[in-house]
Amino acid sequence: MKLLENKNVIITGASRGIGKGIAEIFAQHGANIAFTYASSEAPALELEKKLLGMGVKAKAYKSNAANFQEAQHLVAEVSKDFDSIDVLINNAGITKDNLLMRISEDDFDKVIEVNLKSVFNMTKAVQRTMLKQRQGSIINMSSVVGVKGNAGQTNYAASKAGIIGFSKSVALELGSRNIRCNSIAPGFIETEMTDALNEDTVQSWRDAIPLKRGGTPEDVANACVFLASDLSAYVTGQTLNVDGGMLT
Repeated sequence: MKLLENKNVIITGASRGIGKGIAEIFAQHGANIAFTYASSEAPALELEKKLLGMGVKAKAYKSNAANFQEAQHLVAEVSKDFDSIDVLINNAGITKDNLLMRISEDDFDKVIEVNLKSVFNMTKAVQRTMLKQRQGSIINMSSVVGVKGNAGQTNYAASKAGIIGFSKSVALELGSRNIRCNSIAPGFIETEMTDALNEDTVQSWRDAIPLKRGGTPEDVANACVFLASDLSAYVTGQTLNVDGGMLT
């Protein structure tokens, strides 16, 4: 059963990792995919080709969601290329971890800009389209770190906690127009980035999780499918932890 048949979806930061996993699972459910990348052009074009081969419409856009004007331009382009914008997934994000005593102002500002301001930029950009349609689903990628905090990640935690508050406020503002806004808070998700970590360290993290494994991009993608589809028609303003029970 295809839960997203003919829905048009924008995913930011989808050339690899969680974003790529979301794009692939959404295509399996029949969604047309517009996705962005910052610098990884070759992987982005490869993903575009793969998605097209799955029988859906797909297009990669080089765009920086942290830039207000670029976000506006992107949505205008997607609106021309696709008939509607049914779902927005704000997935783009970075980390610049350090202890508070060592973190630079620039590293703090950059993480807030890319992780949090991008969510404002993209949500504001699609708002007009979704208001005209009187429907839409916005899914913002937070983190368990935004829920509980983490030493050495004051900038990242602040950005991800901000996303939760932002999402709840958007849900309250736009609910009367049948526009829903929710957050997903992934826990330890194993991607190509974690492959470079020490295996003993990674295993110790797995052992501390009730389900005894790290999550996969597909685990996060499946939660996104629920929030993007009509299955969650009465769900808004919520934060869904996809963490294997880590915060239980």
